[in-house]
Formats: sequence, C-alpha cells, structure tokens
Amino acid sequence: MSKYVKFIYECACAEIAPFDKFAELNHCRQKLLELGVIGVDSTGISFGNLSVRDGATKNFHITGAATRGLPELSPTDCVRVVAYDFQRNSLRCEGTAIPSSESLTHAAIYESDTMARAVIHCHDSALWASLLSRAPTSSRRVSYGTPEMAYEIMRLFKVSDLQTRRIWVMAGHESGIVTFGRDFDEAFAALIRERNESSPCVSSPFS
Repeated sequence: MSKYVKFIYECACAEIAPFDKFAELNHCRQKLLELGVIGVDSTGISFGNLSVRDGATKNFHITGAATRGLPELSPTDCVRVVAYDFQRNSLRCEGTAIPSSESLTHAAIYESDTMARAVIHCHDSALWASLLSRAPTSSRRVSYGTPEMAYEIMRLFKVSDLQTRRIWVMAGHESGIVTFGRDFDEAFAALIRERNESSPCVSSPFS
C-alpha cells in the first residue's frame, strides 16, 4: 500500500498482458518525460500518471504508483481497473502494481465523458499558475485522489467548457493539471495548446 493512495483497493494479482494502446501509452509517456511534466522530483517523490480506456467499457488501464521515474514501462507496471465506487471510496483492479493514487480521478473522467479514451495527469507549475481559474478549475478545498475530487470533476463537466476544452486545473493540488481526449494524441495536444498559448514564444518540440 502506498501512503499516497487514499482509497481502499482490492487487486487480483494476475499478471497484466500487453493491452491495446499500450504502445501509444508508452509513446505519450516518453514525450511527457521529455517535457518534465511527469517524473520524480528532487525529494524522490514521483508525479504524473496516464490511463487508457479498455475498449468500449468503463474499465481502464492506468500506470501504477511510483512508476514515473522508469524510462519505459512494461505492462506489469500498469493495472486494469475493473470496478470503482466513489461513495465507498473503493476500487477493484487486476495486476501486480499498486494502482495510481489518481485512479478515481481518471474513473470520474471516463464516467463523465463517454468519448474520452485517454487521460493524462501531469505537473507544470508555470502552466498551472497561468490557467488557475482561467480554465476549468477544481475547488482548493478538494484533495487529489479522493471521492470529493471525483464529484468535483463531474460538477466541472456540467458547469464549464471542460467537455470541449479537455483540460482542467487542480487548485488543491499544486501544479496538478489533467487533460483527456479520444486518444493520447488529443489529450497531449490539449496540454501543448495551452502551453503555447500561455508562453507564445516557446514552441513545442513535438509540433
């Protein structure tokens, strides 16, 4: 159990086989590592995670906790989330890794947007400060990885342009930003678009 995981989880320790979109997940993750928006900070704490929906279901594969510093992932560094309950703050998954602390956050996005197929949670202090309250923004009172955050996401889908903008800011989780899309390219493009608009003199190395 990771001290950063705030929900109760039960994980069937079946080894995860390579899954559809795994190569795309690793490719997007490599670009995020190069940007420095996921990884390990100076204190040794890892940050950032990615997930991809499992076909047309509500299940999804998500990177495991404390895997952000790895140069490349194997399928066993991910888990497959097969059930979740926001009210009970619980989650069931398959795999040998510890599910990411943001698993319920990802679940809430897939629950709210049937078209969402990929989610990125990253950290970018400058972009976070620029977007705070200018883009869809969660309440400062709501902590990451909690049922309250899941409900806050659902609220943002109803009261903001989150559905079309595909990026939001975690006010209660400093520098935390989440993007999503129909695939990793679209989720990554939402991040790069906002970075370019916030810093127009800095071009994306992936454009």
